[in-house]
Amino acid sequence: MPIGLIDDAVFKQHHPGTDHPDSPARLDVIRTALGDAALLDRLVHLDFHPATPQQLALVHEPAYVELVRMACEEGFGYIGDRDTAIGPYSYDAAIYAAGGALGAVDAVMNGQVNRVFCALRPPGHHAERDKAGGFCLFNHAALAAEHAIRAHGLERIAIVDFDVHHGNGTQSIFYDRPDVLYISLHEHPLSMKYPGTGFADEIGRGEGEGFTLNLFIPNGGNESDYRRALDEQVLPRLDAFAPQLLVLSAGFDAQPTESIAHVNLPPDGFEWLTRDLCAAADRHAAGRVVSVLEGGYELEPLGRCAAAHVRGLGQPKEQSDEN
Repeated sequence: MPIGLIDDAVFKQHHPGTDHPDSPARLDVIRTALGDAALLDRLVHLDFHPATPQQLALVHEPAYVELVRMACEEGFGYIGDRDTAIGPYSYDAAIYAAGGALGAVDAVMNGQVNRVFCALRPPGHHAERDKAGGFCLFNHAALAAEHAIRAHGLERIAIVDFDVHHGNGTQSIFYDRPDVLYISLHEHPLSMKYPGTGFADEIGRGEGEGFTLNLFIPNGGNESDYRRALDEQVLPRLDAFAPQLLVLSAGFDAQPTESIAHVNLPPDGFEWLTRDLCAAADRHAAGRVVSVLEGGYELEPLGRCAAAHVRGLGQPKEQSDEN
């Protein structure tokens, strides 16, 4: 079964500033790298629609959704924190990005494709229920998981976040719930300026206790550290949980030249990392995987990381094979 792609120029309408790390050019380098790797034309380009306020309210407070819209339309320079810069069309880009994640879930659940890579922006995993931050406006991974539960009747969703920063927003949204397992592989919180969460004792609360797993990659950590974390903790936890859908928060800022991180996962490492996670989805979730782009801001290596990730999702078949 082929791999789907969510990719649209509308995501480039979010302009946080010429010197901002989350540049629209990120999507250009990903598209170019996929083309150079002979992957782009072999992916199924999926149709999708912008998320409605009602859909965003699956994981965000309605008043917050309206605040984001108003802040962008009224010309505010940022929202949540000064790093989360916005422009007049940022809300439009963000609702399309959220809609892309929802459409990706529908595509895998309807059997159109088995896995989807969502090359979208702005990123999402720092967005909390009622607060923007860390370049993020709406939480795409959380929306994908909640949509799978509400619209498709799934009972167990796993989110694996391998962005080098902890996904504080995703964690907070599901912290009290046992139906979403959140696993984050990130640099130690004490060596990162942001977000200051993701310690080992953050394991969930109430009915959600034990359904959050935070794993540190040490300062200067490398591919061996990722392999150890995956083999000893991530994969056993996924096998015990047996998710019916795997959502990936695919951040590529753990590669060695990223200026805002201090770990060293080479671009090709994202291929085996993705492949091993997808194998868990094959065992438990009929192979269903939705991957959403998070961080990764050094342009040239970002493209190589994204291409490796798509290879790891599995060799896509020609679209013509499915027609």
